[in-house]
Amino acid sequence: MCGIFGFIDFEGAPVNNSSLRNVADALSKRGPDEEGEFIRQAGNISVALLHRRLKIIDLETGTQPMADESGDINLICNGEIYNYKELRESLLAKGHRFRSRSDSEVIVHAYEEYSFDCLKHLRGMFSFAIWDNKNSLVFLARDRVGKKPLFYCTDGANRIVFASQINALLKYSAVPRDIDQRAIYQYLSYGYIPAPQTSFRAIKKLNPAHYLVFRRGGMKISRYWDLDFSRKISISETDAAHETARLLSESVKLRMLSDVPVGAFLSGGLDSSIVAALMSKNTAHPVETFSVGFEEEGYSELEYARFSRKHFPCRHHEIIMRPDSFKRLEELIGLFGEPHADSSALATMLLAEVAKKEITVTLVGEGADEVFAGYARYGYYRLARRISNAAHLPPALLRTRYKRWLGGLRSSILRGVLSKDFMNTAGKDAPDTELFKIFDESLNYKGIDAALYVDSNFFLPYDLLAKLDVSTMAFGLEARAPFLDHKLMEFAAGLPAGMKFKRNESKYILRKAFAQLLPPEVLNRKKTPFRVPAGRWFRGPLKDDIRDILFSRQAAGRGYFDRKGIERFINRHLQGKADLGQEIWALVVLELWHRIFIDEANV
Repeated sequence: MCGIFGFIDFEGAPVNNSSLRNVADALSKRGPDEEGEFIRQAGNISVALLHRRLKIIDLETGTQPMADESGDINLICNGEIYNYKELRESLLAKGHRFRSRSDSEVIVHAYEEYSFDCLKHLRGMFSFAIWDNKNSLVFLARDRVGKKPLFYCTDGANRIVFASQINALLKYSAVPRDIDQRAIYQYLSYGYIPAPQTSFRAIKKLNPAHYLVFRRGGMKISRYWDLDFSRKISISETDAAHETARLLSESVKLRMLSDVPVGAFLSGGLDSSIVAALMSKNTAHPVETFSVGFEEEGYSELEYARFSRKHFPCRHHEIIMRPDSFKRLEELIGLFGEPHADSSALATMLLAEVAKKEITVTLVGEGADEVFAGYARYGYYRLARRISNAAHLPPALLRTRYKRWLGGLRSSILRGVLSKDFMNTAGKDAPDTELFKIFDESLNYKGIDAALYVDSNFFLPYDLLAKLDVSTMAFGLEARAPFLDHKLMEFAAGLPAGMKFKRNESKYILRKAFAQLLPPEVLNRKKTPFRVPAGRWFRGPLKDDIRDILFSRQAAGRGYFDRKGIERFINRHLQGKADLGQEIWALVVLELWHRIFIDEANV
């Protein structure tokens, strides 16, 4: 797990070495252990590749950038390739020579052997860049689900700059900070900004499961993988449960490969409990587990985490998050680089800070809900689609309803708090284009499968995985998600929808697969959203803080909000008429992001 940065210019503009130092500093938390660079200025081509390393596998000889035997292929990679041992053996048999035992080096030789199709051979999480000197091109790629981020800025013809973090891009000279108003509207609608947009007009996200090839004169972006729910397999429930258990056990075992200590985040829910229990079967030592809780009743899951840990050997650690943690929010926003409203990101960052003292790699339960149908909205969607089909209603009504189920600020709230000027400017350019495109593609599938397709391509990468990556890498902690192994995902997509959401039981086949592994209190527990008790805090100890932030002269001058509308909105929450804590959190994050990245412009 690392941080990467690159600069390619086909007009020969020199590499800015002082900016490169600033970039390295910006990526230092992501890669605290080692720094490497490749700089080549020949003729009218300038190339700079920078790598900040977090040492996980091959601690001694895994330094990057990595090159092939000729020195023409140079790689920088952020992530892990879990099948690197078998891939290495197959490449050795084809005559390739390796200089390290690193998992990343297999990408270099796989690219030599298979060109862009090398991506189909990789099993892991990654974002990487390859400078191919012989063909004068740069090849950028992201993993299938979007676990690892990659941002870029280009003039479209002769220059591209890319990095693992937005703040690293902004540290390089000539990357403008003009705000994308449409993206801000998307943020308020969803609580996050979907690819390819970012909060800055000049900076884009590379979509998950896509690669970008940049040559002199332009670039091309292509998709190399997608989940297919149409290829259903004929299998009994018993066999499906056995295969689910086998594939997930294999995935956990692969993700325990490391030359540094490995542990697990244990929320007390079904998914992380399964992962931690499976880990205990693959080690002779107690698993290091970590949980975060709250003093507020109804929010803390520590009780359930304690149920789980009694069923397998572990060394358990707990932290309590309190309102004073709110002061760490600006630190987190600085690493996101754009507004992101998931309040659990702050709790995850605080947990990562504690976990890093004991481990360098953590396994997590993220992705199980999107793979095995864990949300109540899947049942709602199934019913809504049946009604829609029976009444011959247009898909637009169904997709608008699904957008509401995803979260964010509802349209009625936005109309009440946003200024007319901002609504007319930012809301006119179809801010839901990306979601509705994915939703329309999902209509090729039936019922719950369609909803799973939407969430796997939208909610999962842009909310959950973005949160997980930034929050853990804030302290150089690598998070691995066994449920998001693409072989497991493909198998689950092939299962009949009724095995995933049977009657009203979510994750049916997953519960059946691990019925003997976990205590009933955890196995049969209903899905509970993990959220910071922001609503209670904002009515209590943080009441003055949010008023100071949202009613400040700075906030009033942004032009986003209607002053009276914001006052009515906040007062409605303070008076207990509605719990708008998460919505207020989103507004606070936007204002703080503005102060950090626009007013101060020093991140």
